[in-house]
Amino acid sequence: MNACELTASITAIANAMACKFNDDELGILALILTQLGDTLATIAAQRAICCSEKTQ
Repeated sequence: MNACELTASITAIANAMACKFNDDELGILALILTQLGDTLATIAAQRAICCSEKTQ
């Protein structure tokens, strides 16, 4: 999947979800997914640092 297909798929998912949830539910879901993304990015960065330290 290329970048354009990926972003189009994500947009389609967001639009489908927006039709199913009310504004409050969408707000909470957005917060949850933002925290999930931030946490995954933190884990990935921590792993990258640990792995680079082990190889030095």
